Amino acid sequence: MRKIIESTFVTLDGVVSTPERWSAPYWDDEHSAYAAALLRDADALLLGRATYEQFAGSWPKRSGDWYTDTMNALPKHVASGTLTETTWNAEVLPGDTITAVKALKDQDGGHLLKFGTGSFSRSLLENGLVDEYHFWIFPVVAGRGARLLEGLAQTQLVLVEATTFKSGIVVHKAVPQQHS
Repeated sequence: MRKIIESTFVTLDGVVSTPERWSAPYWDDEHSAYAAALLRDADALLLGRATYEQFAGSWPKRSGDWYTDTMNALPKHVASGTLTETTWNAEVLPGDTITAVKALKDQDGGHLLKFGTGSFSRSLLENGLVDEYHFWIFPVVAGRGARLLEGLAQTQLVLVEATTFKSGIVVHKAVPQQHS
Protein backbone atom coordinates (compact mmCIF):
# COMPACT_ATOMS: atom_id res chain seq x y z
CA MET A 1 0.00 0.00 0.00
CA ARG A 2 1.30 3.44 -0.93
CA LYS A 3 1.46 6.43 1.40
CA ILE A 4 0.19 9.89 0.60
CA ILE A 5 2.63 12.51 1.84
CA GLU A 6 1.55 16.14 1.74
CA SER A 7 4.23 18.82 1.58
CA THR A 8 2.87 22.29 2.32
CA PHE A 9 4.48 25.73 2.70
CA VAL A 10 2.82 27.88 5.36
CA THR A 11 3.53 31.24 6.99
CA LEU A 12 3.53 31.90 10.73
CA ASP A 13 0.01 33.29 10.39
CA GLY A 14 -1.24 30.17 8.60
CA VAL A 15 -1.30 31.46 5.02
CA VAL A 16 -0.68 28.91 2.25
CA SER A 17 -1.60 30.96 -0.81
CA THR A 18 0.96 32.62 -3.09
CA PRO A 19 4.10 31.03 -1.59
CA GLU A 20 6.05 32.39 -4.57
CA ARG A 21 5.69 35.81 -2.91
CA TRP A 22 7.15 34.90 0.48
CA SER A 23 9.06 31.58 0.42
CA ALA A 24 12.00 32.01 -1.99
CA PRO A 25 14.22 34.20 0.25
CA TYR A 26 14.44 31.28 2.70
CA TRP A 27 15.46 28.57 0.25
CA ASP A 28 18.95 27.22 0.75
CA ASP A 29 20.88 23.95 0.57
CA GLU A 30 19.06 22.54 3.61
CA HIS A 31 15.70 23.33 2.00
CA SER A 32 16.82 21.71 -1.25
CA ALA A 33 18.13 18.58 0.47
CA TYR A 34 14.91 18.07 2.44
CA ALA A 35 12.75 18.59 -0.66
CA ALA A 36 14.93 16.17 -2.63
CA ALA A 37 14.57 13.48 0.05
CA LEU A 38 10.76 13.75 -0.15
CA LEU A 39 10.84 13.56 -3.93
CA ARG A 40 13.31 10.64 -3.98
CA ASP A 41 10.81 8.35 -2.20
CA ALA A 42 7.89 9.27 -4.46
CA ASP A 43 6.98 7.60 -7.70
CA ALA A 44 4.10 9.94 -8.58
CA LEU A 45 2.69 13.35 -7.72
CA LEU A 46 -0.86 13.95 -6.52
CA LEU A 47 -2.14 17.45 -7.27
CA GLY A 48 -5.31 19.47 -7.15
CA ARG A 49 -6.32 21.32 -10.30
CA ALA A 50 -5.04 24.76 -9.28
CA THR A 51 -1.63 23.46 -8.16
CA TYR A 52 -1.36 21.32 -11.30
CA GLU A 53 -2.11 24.29 -13.57
CA GLN A 54 0.40 26.48 -11.76
CA PHE A 55 3.11 23.81 -11.81
CA ALA A 56 2.42 22.75 -15.42
CA GLY A 57 2.83 26.38 -16.45
CA SER A 58 6.33 26.63 -15.03
CA TRP A 59 8.10 23.30 -14.35
CA PRO A 60 8.25 22.04 -17.97
CA LYS A 61 10.20 25.19 -18.90
CA ARG A 62 13.02 24.12 -16.58
CA SER A 63 15.56 21.31 -16.82
CA GLY A 64 19.13 20.38 -16.10
CA ASP A 65 19.17 19.34 -12.46
CA TRP A 66 18.04 16.17 -10.69
CA TYR A 67 15.12 17.73 -8.81
CA THR A 68 13.63 19.51 -11.82
CA ASP A 69 14.14 16.58 -14.16
CA THR A 70 12.53 14.22 -11.63
CA MET A 71 9.55 16.56 -11.10
CA ASN A 72 9.03 16.72 -14.84
CA ALA A 73 9.40 12.96 -15.36
CA LEU A 74 7.15 11.69 -12.56
CA PRO A 75 3.56 10.75 -13.42
CA LYS A 76 1.02 13.24 -12.10
CA HIS A 77 -2.50 12.42 -10.88
CA VAL A 78 -4.77 15.46 -10.89
CA ALA A 79 -8.00 15.90 -8.94
CA SER A 80 -10.41 17.99 -10.98
CA GLY A 81 -14.05 18.02 -11.94
CA THR A 82 -13.48 20.62 -14.66
CA LEU A 83 -10.11 19.88 -16.29
CA THR A 84 -10.53 17.94 -19.53
CA GLU A 85 -7.00 17.93 -20.96
CA THR A 86 -3.61 17.59 -19.33
CA THR A 87 0.02 17.87 -20.34
CA TRP A 88 3.20 17.41 -18.31
CA ASN A 89 2.87 13.64 -17.94
CA ALA A 90 -0.46 13.99 -16.10
CA GLU A 91 -3.87 12.38 -16.01
CA VAL A 92 -7.10 13.50 -14.37
CA LEU A 93 -8.28 11.10 -11.68
CA PRO A 94 -11.32 9.27 -13.10
CA GLY A 95 -14.78 9.35 -11.54
CA ASP A 96 -15.13 10.09 -7.86
CA THR A 97 -11.85 11.61 -6.66
CA ILE A 98 -11.82 9.92 -3.26
CA THR A 99 -12.49 6.49 -4.80
CA ALA A 100 -9.73 7.11 -7.36
CA VAL A 101 -7.25 8.16 -4.64
CA LYS A 102 -8.08 5.06 -2.59
CA ALA A 103 -7.37 2.94 -5.68
CA LEU A 104 -4.00 4.68 -6.17
CA LYS A 105 -3.10 4.03 -2.53
CA ASP A 106 -3.95 0.35 -2.93
CA GLN A 107 -1.44 -0.04 -5.76
CA ASP A 108 2.13 -1.18 -5.24
CA GLY A 109 4.79 1.46 -5.54
CA GLY A 110 6.43 4.41 -3.88
CA HIS A 111 4.79 7.28 -2.14
CA LEU A 112 2.35 9.72 -3.69
CA LEU A 113 3.73 13.18 -3.00
CA LYS A 114 1.11 15.93 -2.80
CA PHE A 115 1.85 19.62 -3.13
CA GLY A 116 -0.53 22.53 -2.59
CA THR A 117 -3.32 23.03 -0.10
CA GLY A 118 -6.95 23.67 -0.97
CA SER A 119 -10.26 21.88 -1.36
CA PHE A 120 -8.54 18.67 -2.50
CA SER A 121 -6.40 18.64 0.66
CA ARG A 122 -9.51 19.15 2.77
CA SER A 123 -11.23 16.20 1.06
CA LEU A 124 -8.21 13.96 1.62
CA LEU A 125 -7.99 14.94 5.29
CA GLU A 126 -11.74 14.50 5.88
CA ASN A 127 -11.54 11.01 4.36
CA GLY A 128 -8.43 10.00 6.33
CA LEU A 129 -6.28 9.48 3.23
CA VAL A 130 -3.16 11.51 4.05
CA ASP A 131 -0.60 9.42 5.88
CA GLU A 132 2.01 12.07 6.58
CA TYR A 133 2.21 15.87 6.52
CA HIS A 134 5.31 18.01 6.10
CA PHE A 135 4.32 21.54 7.10
CA TRP A 136 7.13 23.89 6.08
CA ILE A 137 6.64 26.82 8.45
CA PHE A 138 8.34 29.93 7.11
CA PRO A 139 9.35 32.80 9.43
CA VAL A 140 7.17 35.32 7.66
CA VAL A 141 3.76 36.86 8.29
CA ALA A 142 1.75 37.20 5.08
CA GLY A 143 -1.05 39.22 6.65
CA ARG A 144 -3.72 37.89 4.31
CA GLY A 145 -4.45 34.97 2.03
CA ALA A 146 -5.96 31.51 2.09
CA ARG A 147 -5.36 29.78 5.41
CA LEU A 148 -4.13 26.26 5.98
CA LEU A 149 -7.11 23.87 6.02
CA GLU A 150 -9.46 26.61 7.21
CA GLY A 151 -12.96 25.51 8.18
CA LEU A 152 -12.16 21.89 8.96
CA ALA A 153 -13.37 20.09 12.02
CA GLN A 154 -10.73 19.59 14.69
CA THR A 155 -8.26 16.90 13.63
CA GLN A 156 -5.64 15.44 15.93
CA LEU A 157 -2.15 15.13 14.48
CA VAL A 158 0.95 13.75 16.16
CA LEU A 159 4.24 15.58 15.65
CA VAL A 160 6.81 12.88 14.87
CA GLU A 161 9.73 15.11 13.89
CA ALA A 162 10.69 18.78 13.66
CA THR A 163 13.53 19.90 11.42
CA THR A 164 14.92 23.41 11.77
CA PHE A 165 16.93 25.04 8.99
CA LYS A 166 19.43 27.89 9.45
CA SER A 167 17.14 30.02 7.26
CA GLY A 168 14.45 29.86 9.95
CA ILE A 169 12.18 27.35 8.21
CA VAL A 170 10.89 24.68 10.58
CA VAL A 171 9.37 21.58 9.00
CA HIS A 172 6.84 19.80 11.19
CA LYS A 173 6.41 16.19 10.15
CA ALA A 174 3.06 15.05 11.52
CA VAL A 175 0.78 12.07 11.09
CA PRO A 176 -2.93 11.67 11.82
CA GLN A 177 -3.40 10.33 15.33
CA GLN A 178 -4.68 6.94 14.08
CA HIS A 179 -1.39 6.49 12.10
CA SER A 180 0.93 7.10 15.03
